[in-house]
This record gives sequence, structure tokens and C-alpha cells, in this order.
Amino acid sequence: MYIRKPELVAPAGDMEKLKTAIEYGADSVYIGAEGFNLRMGAENLTMQEIRNAVDYVHEKEKKIYVALNIYARNYHIRRIVSCVKALAEIPVDAVIVSDPGILLTIKEIAPHIKIHLSTQANTTNFKSLEFWRQQGIKRAVLARELTLGEIEEIIANTAVETEVFVHGAMCMAYSGRCLLSSYMSNRHANLGDCSHSCRWKYVLKEENRPGETFPIIQDETGTYILSSKDLCMLEYIPELVSAGITAWKIEGRMKSQYYVASVTRIYREALDRYFSDPENYVIDEQWLSELEKTSHREFGTGFFLGYRENNPQVSHQDHAYIKEYEFLGIINNVSNDNIAEILVKNTIKENIPIEIMGKKLKDDFEEPYLKMRNELNEPIKIANAGQKIFAKLSQPVHKYFILRKCG
Repeated sequence: MYIRKPELVAPAGDMEKLKTAIEYGADSVYIGAEGFNLRMGAENLTMQEIRNAVDYVHEKEKKIYVALNIYARNYHIRRIVSCVKALAEIPVDAVIVSDPGILLTIKEIAPHIKIHLSTQANTTNFKSLEFWRQQGIKRAVLARELTLGEIEEIIANTAVETEVFVHGAMCMAYSGRCLLSSYMSNRHANLGDCSHSCRWKYVLKEENRPGETFPIIQDETGTYILSSKDLCMLEYIPELVSAGITAWKIEGRMKSQYYVASVTRIYREALDRYFSDPENYVIDEQWLSELEKTSHREFGTGFFLGYRENNPQVSHQDHAYIKEYEFLGIINNVSNDNIAEILVKNTIKENIPIEIMGKKLKDDFEEPYLKMRNELNEPIKIANAGQKIFAKLSQPVHKYFILRKCG
């Protein structure tokens, strides 16, 4: 049976991350429209930036989706009309929604725009997907609580395209519809302003013992019982392919350019390797090693494999973020004699060992001694975030290659 290669969908919190995602192998990107998506903390794109982004992505023959996936209040509905009217004039490939009111508004104002259903809509069965198909949905981002078996059954019973998250942060509450943030900090998760209260450290108190607290598990560092493991399905590429899912999605519009580049290039390489020779495909351990070099929590498989693990979601002793590598800078231009123009993201000191990360693993190399010059061509010993510097590198590099330092 022929199975089409899944579309790799990467996050784009701003224009630079969008370009990075495309350069590192994404087939499509998803962005947020200001005020109407679930990542208010991201540098969401203005309407003019969305126009520019669409031009860039389409020039690369890729796709772009715009998230309008808040659960709207009345005042949002009144304001979103102008947003939809503006989007109607831009050839975006689809919008992502969860709220029926926003869906209806799009159908009334811009019926030509394709609509994808957000994971926030909690689609967990094929009958629900048939309901959404009748409302005009062309693709559904399925709920993250589904097993692979359940996903396969849904796909077997619908003509609607499917999309699933395969990598990134997971919400403890049902597909992100969490009320804890609203209660604890008056910041509403369903409007994109989550304070991540589930990541905080909690203890147990008994009302008749004021001042006494009890750890919920016996761990000297306390517990983060509501803090989920990060999802990583890299080891299950054949199983995901066999399920017939239309698109694989990477979470992370709040993450750095380095994260977007690192994760996208590994899933790109794994997918391409599999489809080049499915019969002889084996996972490359270096792929897993590279994913460990991004900022993340302990990895797990979420609900895809059921409860094969003791608990596939809750972190224990490894609940904190793991961050072994530091994003130092990104190459903005390269001269004929391999002198790189570097945009500094974090402090770079002279003569510290640096790794250059390319768009493919084979492009990576170590640069033991980086000799830096400023824009006046003066030698410098330290470069700070926001600065533009120049350095001659020992091996060929290209625009968007990344400089990183082992933690």
C-alpha cells in the first residue's frame, strides 16, 4: 500500500523563526495572528508581517497556517471580523481554529480560506471528525490523548486530513484546556496567556496543622506532579508513518531559533531516511543525541503507546528543564573567503570551543578558536547579545548555520 510522506509542520513564533524552520526542512509552518491565538507570549505576527511571511514561504514552495485558536469571548468576536477580512486578501494556506464562533465568522466573511481544527477542540473519535467535516473543516489536529491505535481507527473512518503533535511540550490538562492558570494567577490558558502553573512546585497541607507541609512524593527536590514530560516520537517513525497521518507537528512557538532548527532538521532527516529505504530503515542514535542538546524536560511518548511506561506523562526526579547546549549566534551572511557575518544571541568569548550546527548533521563541525572582529574590523575578545561580528571559519558555512556552546 502506498503511503504518502507526512507533511512536517514546524512552529514559527516570529519571522526569523519562520525562516529558520523553512531553511531547516519544514514543509509548512504555523504562526499566530496577534490577539487571537494561544501563544500571546510569542512575538506574533502583524498583518503586514503575515503578508511578508506568506510571500517568503510560498516563494520556497512551502505552506503557512495562521492560528486563530483562542476560545473567544464576545469582544473577541467583534474584533476578529477585521482580522478575517484582512486574511481574506492574503493567500494563507489555512487558518487553525477551535471556537465554533470564529469558525462561523470565517465561513461568512472568507469562505475560500481552508480551515484546520485545533487540538484544543479535543477531537477523539471519528464521529466527531465527521461533525467537523460537515462544518467545513479540511484538517483536524487530533487530541493529544489518543493512542496510535485510536488514531489509525479515526483515519480509517474519515476523509478529513489529520495532524498530530510528535514533539514538544505537553499540557497536563486535557489538550491544553486548563483552568489552573486562571485560578492561580488570573492568566487565562484558553486565551493564550498561560502562566504554566502546572510547572510550579507543590506541597500538601492539612488544615488542622498550620505551617506544616508534606511532600507529595519522597524526593529531596520536591515534586512537579502536574508537570508533563516532553513528547518525543523520534524512535517510532515507522509506526507513525504506518498510521497514515497527514501531517506531523512540532510544538514550540515560544522556543528559540536554535530549538526550531535543531528539532526540525532531525525529524526532516529521519523522515527522508525512512522514505528513501523503508525496508532497511534504522534509527540513528545521533538523532536522539541531537534532540538532547535542545532545552527540554524528560522525554516521553505521551499517550501514543498507551501505558507501556509506568506513567507516560508525569515527570519525577528529572522534572526540570534540561539545557546542555547554549545558542550563541546565527550566521546571517558569508563572504567568498568564508568570513561569516554572525548575529550574536548570547555572549561569545574569544577562544572558547564552539560547535557550528548546519542544516544537516553532516554539515556540523567544531570551531576550537573563534577569532572575532567587530563591524569596524577590530579584533574583539567578547561579543554580546545583539551585536554583529565577523569571523573566518575553518570549514564552509552558509546563511542560517548556528553557533552553539556545550553547557
